[in-house]
Amino acid sequence: MSAMKYFLLCCFTFVLFSSAVLAADFFVAPAGNDAQPGTLDKPFATPARALAAAREVKAEPVTIHLRGGVYELTEPVRLTSEDARTDKAPMVIRAYKDERPVLSAGVRLTGWQVGEDGRWRLTLDAVKTGGWTFGQLFVNNQRRLRPRLPEAGYFNVASNMPPTEANAKRGFDRFQFKDDNVKPNWSNLQDVELIGFHQWSTSRMRIASVDAEQKVVNFTGPTRGLASWTDFKTGHRYFVVNVKESLNKPGQWYLDRPTGVLTYIPMPGETTDKTEVIAPRIDQVLVLAGDVKQHQWIQHIRFEGLTLAHTNWVCEADGESFPQAAINAREAIAAIGTRDVQFVGCAVVHTGGYAMGFGAGCRNVTVERCEMVDIGGGGVKIGNAGGAHSWGELQANAGDPESGVEHITVRDSTIAHAGRIHPAGVGVWIGHASHNTIEHNDIFDLYYSGLSVGWTWGYQTPSNAHHNDVGWNDVYQIGQGVLSDMGGIYTLGVSPGTRIHHNNFHDIESFSYGGWGLYTDEGSSEIKMDHNLVYNTKDGSFHQHYGRDNHITNNILVNSKLWQIRRSRVEEHRSFIIDHNIVYWNLPDTPLLGSGKGNWKDGHYDMDNNLYWYDGKAFDFAGFTQKEWNDMGKDQHSIIADPLFVDAANGDFHLRDDSPAKKIGFEPWDYTKAGRTTPRSLTKDMPAVPATYE
Repeated sequence: MSAMKYFLLCCFTFVLFSSAVLAADFFVAPAGNDAQPGTLDKPFATPARALAAAREVKAEPVTIHLRGGVYELTEPVRLTSEDARTDKAPMVIRAYKDERPVLSAGVRLTGWQVGEDGRWRLTLDAVKTGGWTFGQLFVNNQRRLRPRLPEAGYFNVASNMPPTEANAKRGFDRFQFKDDNVKPNWSNLQDVELIGFHQWSTSRMRIASVDAEQKVVNFTGPTRGLASWTDFKTGHRYFVVNVKESLNKPGQWYLDRPTGVLTYIPMPGETTDKTEVIAPRIDQVLVLAGDVKQHQWIQHIRFEGLTLAHTNWVCEADGESFPQAAINAREAIAAIGTRDVQFVGCAVVHTGGYAMGFGAGCRNVTVERCEMVDIGGGGVKIGNAGGAHSWGELQANAGDPESGVEHITVRDSTIAHAGRIHPAGVGVWIGHASHNTIEHNDIFDLYYSGLSVGWTWGYQTPSNAHHNDVGWNDVYQIGQGVLSDMGGIYTLGVSPGTRIHHNNFHDIESFSYGGWGLYTDEGSSEIKMDHNLVYNTKDGSFHQHYGRDNHITNNILVNSKLWQIRRSRVEEHRSFIIDHNIVYWNLPDTPLLGSGKGNWKDGHYDMDNNLYWYDGKAFDFAGFTQKEWNDMGKDQHSIIADPLFVDAANGDFHLRDDSPAKKIGFEPWDYTKAGRTTPRSLTKDMPAVPATYE
């Protein structure tokens, strides 16, 4: 062998050897031991130990393999800037092969005693001594609820009242009730929670005292603020939960904190030896906490195939009240100062708050093929994480451009059965964040808005929520008659470059006003909404409260119950452009344009090249005849014609080849491609989530 060939062979061998050794694999298993070396045959027991080992090999790519099984956490898995990697030496934390590791914030309860009444009881010493309490319980992979009064529906406030002197400048802390709906002799009265419904939010209050003679319930703390929408107004709805005396149905449970006794009424067929009961201990599972002030980021980490579950949420001593979207609720996964990180094929289930949150300093984060199911709050928060604590950090660092949140992607994921503890939770919430992409997701079964983008009220500039792209999502079963002033997508503030496109928004129902498909609220400006299919809404397929120069184009808007398009405020600038849309409805006595003639006579909006069809019936334009409308310069090139859907009665809104929609320049698209492109896997066999909230 020549010297040159020998040299090349040695180099090749060195490269192969280097590739083999310059990568580290650590293994973790529930039955492992942190004193072991973390190999496949001698794994660690905890993710925290594996992270510590990974910090010792910073120059090498690292993979942490989690074997299948449940990891009961006593504190969240926490990463800091010490765990930062590089693009050449990244870290992957993944499920081993096809196994299913579950990072659980809860603990399995055993040792039940079965009483003569059939109820299961368990004394928890940590609860009795005040070291632990919980507000959720999960049995055989399904959420169980505490007793609720009334058992169905709601009570109604008899009369609102001004706040007491102690809270005169803070918020509302009492109201009058009817009959004996609230009783002073309930056990552990201060553990009873009263959930009051405002317009678009709820307040969860703890009872301080009850005046049975005056029929006044007093709370341990006030709502947030004195605005009318924080008041417990006369006639507004409420219910109470956690009343020991009303524990009477299979599947219900009650935790008696003074005695530490947990009581559970089993479902038919459940036995203590074959039933898994999990109570949450901590309110977060995974925390990524980079140092935002020092610009020390957590970087180049990938999480794959993990399930995170069973987070706690407990109503604070003075109650819980937040103005909108329940964004103060903690997340199972919370990140600040995090960049170039991916969550792929992960599941977040059975939470007390939101599933995920990305706050100050987060950039270039991807959530892909993930499943967020049975969520106490909403799905993903972009612009806030860690509850109110991180929101304060984001505001404190507002002058630092590096603290901004941008380029977060949520793709090909499922967000479903949310708002089970906080009904105002949103599927994906974007606040004070830009250049984010939300695409090809299934978002369904929520009680407030499916998506929320903006979080700046009015015309504040410069905007810090712009160039957000929301496309190809299937958003449905939204609102469900629980809250008001909500929609499939809800926008706020000046948002140049933001586009809402190729989505399906359908089956959206508010409690009172609202229930819109496309909803541009206060100050929404310079937003393009195109190629969306909107149908079966309550208050309008499109509604603008107020805003400027929004472009609503090339959408299919079908069958809103009250009216099809609504405009709420007259302003001196152009509100919107509505063109090249198909507007179709066949519901009786339903106008095209809502909010009254006075909201349309100013003319500060453009409408043209639309196709309208009211099942062959005559209609007017907010009280104007078609000629009067055209003379105002509106819809001069629009047509009134059957769009010729393939089968509108059965939900097929594709256009026949001979559709007249081409006369208005309408561009068809295949709306069936909205939603996920890959099927659910980790949660596809979960038991049904109870179709209610607590």
